[in-house]
Amino acid sequence: MIDNEMSNNSISETPQPLGRDGGGMSLFAELVILIGSSTKTTAKQEALINYFSSDADEKDKVWVIALFSGRRPKRSVNTTQLASYAVELAGLPFWLFEESYHTVGDLAETIALLLPESKIEQSQSETLHYYIEQLKALEKSSDETKKGFIVESWRGMSRSEQFVFNKLITGGFRIGVSQSVMVNSLAKVLKIEPSVIAHRISGQWDPSTILFSELLSEHDITTDYSKPYPFYLAYGIEGDISELGDVNEWQVEWKWDGIRGQMIKRNNELFVWSRGEGLMTEKFPEYHSLLNVLPDGIVLDGEIIPAIDGVPLPFALLQTRIGRKNVTKKQLQEAPIAFFAYDLLEYQSEDWRSKPLTTRRAKLEEVVRSINHPTLLLSDIVEAASWEDLATMRDTSREAGAEGFMIKRKSSIYGTGRRRGDWWKWKIEPLVIDAVMIYAQKGAGRRSNLYTDYTFAVRDGDKLVPFTKAYSGLTDKEFVQVDAFVKRNSLEKFGPVRTVKPELVFEIAFEGIAASNRHKSGVALRFPRMSRWRHDKKADEINTLEDLKKMLEVYGK
Repeated sequence: MIDNEMSNNSISETPQPLGRDGGGMSLFAELVILIGSSTKTTAKQEALINYFSSDADEKDKVWVIALFSGRRPKRSVNTTQLASYAVELAGLPFWLFEESYHTVGDLAETIALLLPESKIEQSQSETLHYYIEQLKALEKSSDETKKGFIVESWRGMSRSEQFVFNKLITGGFRIGVSQSVMVNSLAKVLKIEPSVIAHRISGQWDPSTILFSELLSEHDITTDYSKPYPFYLAYGIEGDISELGDVNEWQVEWKWDGIRGQMIKRNNELFVWSRGEGLMTEKFPEYHSLLNVLPDGIVLDGEIIPAIDGVPLPFALLQTRIGRKNVTKKQLQEAPIAFFAYDLLEYQSEDWRSKPLTTRRAKLEEVVRSINHPTLLLSDIVEAASWEDLATMRDTSREAGAEGFMIKRKSSIYGTGRRRGDWWKWKIEPLVIDAVMIYAQKGAGRRSNLYTDYTFAVRDGDKLVPFTKAYSGLTDKEFVQVDAFVKRNSLEKFGPVRTVKPELVFEIAFEGIAASNRHKSGVALRFPRMSRWRHDKKADEINTLEDLKKMLEVYGK
């Protein structure tokens, strides 16, 4: 779905085949509308195939790949400026704009709905890459220059183009297209294997300086030494673990709670990529010492984890390092980063992904042990005689700093994306606590007209102490029911947030707990979500702050 998707299709125009008259922005807006209004993967893939097969500008096609895979241009106009331009152009009082925004739940859509109807008979928009490049150039321009460009652009656009243009400006542009759908679409258009496409569009490339044909050529791979491989992902175990057959056919490893990454050394240069395809080499200076000991032409798959003496530390410590431009000496001492390697993707500049896991693992062990460096660690294999023994060991995952097990078929190759059959994750049961909802805010996308983002509290004597937020885990029907409760039982209004009667109790599930000075409760949860609505409990039966602190003592580090 589009982030903060056009609620009730209010922006949608009747979809037409890609390629009608109009600029590149028109084609792109049509693509976004088609994908945003489609629930079937085949329909989304067909829309992408039609777009990449069309005569759209080559630079626009590159930006579509970039935008759909999370590469967004830096915001050059803030939301306050954008809102003020729209209010002036629409001739509305600001309070009415704010009320409209709170009702719609999305700034880009609110502005598109309130802008005056364009009097042009046909879109006069430019190419997609033109607008993106102009927005980037506006970063250091005066407010008047920014205003002039944006207002003039709005006037030459259809309503759907305005909406998509606004999304580009606000940076809230997310499309419900998985990487595999985009890769498969490009593969069909170019008649190249999907795994090859996935590799070619990964890595460090600038959509402003590369053409569609260049990005997808074999030449680009051979010249970009930093380019990672597409990550192979696992599905969660859903049935009885014994259905996997003989336990001896599987390699079992701890599922570490860190950042999935690839460590690359090519051309005597070191690169570290996260699974989200962020280049993170400079964020972890500990890795620089590996440049002189790793053999050239090697790619390792593993986990970026804080660790001391080979013992993993809580993920919360890693979070203190993420996002900082400069890492302090204290942080380097308190949260030193190691790389727990568990697969070998390239060796001596040869792609090893098609070799069986046992072969890759044997060479990985040889490499890591020969280097014998405290920052590069081998992720241990867990040995067990039966699935029952593994189940018992899995219960100790939190004590080991892990989330459960990774289970990989010993004969498996290293694939692309998420596939069923060869790689599985067997996670431990989440921690749970009962809490009462005290605040509610409207959601995003198709839920932008419903109160679906909630803040929860536990008891501390006679007080309620907020400790986490959650916005997932309920069914659509349950979200509608909670929304109705919020609208009937709102006590106060703070912008888009409503204080509600503390009556609805929910079981909150989470993967981990850590101490936090930034939260009033003193704790922070990892991946909180609503696991069930406790209709059987009243607000005075919820857990206490003391219960949370006891969980912190047992499961926190």
